[in-house]
Amino acid sequence: MDSSLLTVFWSEVLGTGLLILLGAGVVANVILPKNKGFGPDWLLINFGWGLAVFIGVYGAYRSGAHLNPAVTVGLWAADLPFADNDVVGTIEPNLPNALVYFAGEFVGAFLGAVLAYLAYKRHFDQDADPGTKLAVFSTGPAVRSYGWNLITEIIATFVLVFWIVIQGETPTMIGPLAVALVVVAIGASLGGPTGYAINPARDLGPRIAHAVLPIRGKGSSDWSYSWVPVLGPLIGGILGGLLGRVYL
Repeated sequence: MDSSLLTVFWSEVLGTGLLILLGAGVVANVILPKNKGFGPDWLLINFGWGLAVFIGVYGAYRSGAHLNPAVTVGLWAADLPFADNDVVGTIEPNLPNALVYFAGEFVGAFLGAVLAYLAYKRHFDQDADPGTKLAVFSTGPAVRSYGWNLITEIIATFVLVFWIVIQGETPTMIGPLAVALVVVAIGASLGGPTGYAINPARDLGPRIAHAVLPIRGKGSSDWSYSWVPVLGPLIGGILGGLLGRVYL
């Protein structure tokens, strides 16, 4: 692997790790027992995830800050460079380069989830419903209906990736803050049915962490649902990229 792709890999590991550490952290703060932030607060979770994206984008600026395989495939579908800057040069959209991004995103997501667990270890040790503990790591549907849950994830991810593809052509260039606000909007408007994974790495990496970590009373990792927040965002990302390409 050449030095530019190594930089891409570690940049995505860092950025996605920060994203999941802070995103899973805000969920843990709200839903795990004996936290100072404990209590039902959906908007706090929405804003927490948005700010996690904001920080993660800065952490991964060298690689173009995908943080999300759906963004990677969306840029590929739009035939846009994965990155184009003075640090890594131009990273063309192709399969070998996409695999480097995927690897960094999934490794970063796993490590971020492990760090969130360590930060909240004593609260994971408290008695709580196993589903509550799983919800810190990965998403789950409010009403389980795989087909409709898939459609929700496709629509929500389409909004995210379409915006990312076209935003460079708009006159307002406010960078990471803008994508953070888009994520807040998606969570507030479309997040209720599935918990808005909108990112295969965000869901699968932490789900694997949940499966392997020695979490007291953790229960099942709900693998029967795990394909939905992977496939749905990938489809939504491709559709967002394709429409963005036509729109541009």
